[in-house]
Amino acid sequence: MSLNDTPMAQRTHIGFFGLTNAGKSSLVNRITNQPMSLVSDVKGTTTDPVRKSMELLPLGPVVIIDTPGYDDEGMLGDLRIGRMKEVLSICDIAVFVTERDEPDSAESELLGLIRSRNIPCIIARNKTDLAPSDRTPAAADPADKQQGFPVIPVSSKNGQGIEELKEAIAGALRRDEKEVRLVADLIGSGDTVVLVIPIDTSAPKGRLILPQQQAIRDILDAGSVSVITSVEMLSQTLSNLKEPPSLVITDSQAFAKVSKITPDNVALTSFSILMARYKGFLWEAVKGAAAIDDLKDHAKILIAEGCTHHRQCEDIGTVKLPAWLKKYTGKDFDLTFTSGHGYPEDLEGYDLIIHCGACMLNDNEVRNRMTAAVNASVPFTNYGTAIAHMNGILDRSIAPLKR
Repeated sequence: MSLNDTPMAQRTHIGFFGLTNAGKSSLVNRITNQPMSLVSDVKGTTTDPVRKSMELLPLGPVVIIDTPGYDDEGMLGDLRIGRMKEVLSICDIAVFVTERDEPDSAESELLGLIRSRNIPCIIARNKTDLAPSDRTPAAADPADKQQGFPVIPVSSKNGQGIEELKEAIAGALRRDEKEVRLVADLIGSGDTVVLVIPIDTSAPKGRLILPQQQAIRDILDAGSVSVITSVEMLSQTLSNLKEPPSLVITDSQAFAKVSKITPDNVALTSFSILMARYKGFLWEAVKGAAAIDDLKDHAKILIAEGCTHHRQCEDIGTVKLPAWLKKYTGKDFDLTFTSGHGYPEDLEGYDLIIHCGACMLNDNEVRNRMTAAVNASVPFTNYGTAIAHMNGILDRSIAPLKR
């Protein structure tokens, strides 16, 4: 990844949805000005979601996702529709492509699904270049005539309405966006922040992980000073500072050691806890961590990673966290591990979900995972919050975030 690249999780995800042959792929190609998706008159040409990261004015860095038709048929069709629903769970905005003036029953069902995800949606009424007699007629008795979504007439063939569609997408996103900072709002100009980064077998060679990079940049943007150190050098680093730092941020797996070294009068938190706040589920994670104390023997726990990194012998999710859970509770658990976008759709039967910091997932996907857990009455927490709870320092770790 280039130093100038925007991480995938921080790009606006725009999904194009609709029935087969509604013109989704042609519209995507017209908007991106590139042959991103294969186009033909054959029904169901798009068989899998097609993704493209790019800069799209006036939106900035985005991920454009073209999806299979919602009315795809057969066993493979069901699988493709399942993939389409997965895409919907990560989108910041949906573009619903149709050639009808009013939706038929399948389109109404899809629009209802989009509405249930509570994401902005723009209806692109495609093929305006065709005469009314050549377009697909509306259903005789559409299931839902009043969709409540803005409609932009477009033509992927001659470009009509394309700029208006882009402006409508940008406008919907601007109305919904809010300023969210990882750490800058917790510190002042000129403050010193110490970042504690373990150097062990699980540390990536020659680089920092994304939350560490984000924290450094956010501290710089706040006009503050970053001091980077390891766990082993933390005590000496603190002694070398003329004044105590305003904040110490540690990797969660070093919470216990760092808490003992860091004076009680110095604010302390972790990258994972900051990411939980940044992604919008911290206080749900705090409640979820408390559920660890009530777990029964052989309780079913899902440990979910947002990325698909190579598992190492000291992997935090599959090795360290299970060991800490057993040591803290003295119980054996039925553990399930997932990674990447492979999050279970059915959460029934789980007693607890412990998620990673989710730095590689966009906000919508993380919130959807949390909401699914809440709706299923399953406690939901994350690595850092759970680890702080098991070390008896959760109150200290979230205190800086209550300012």
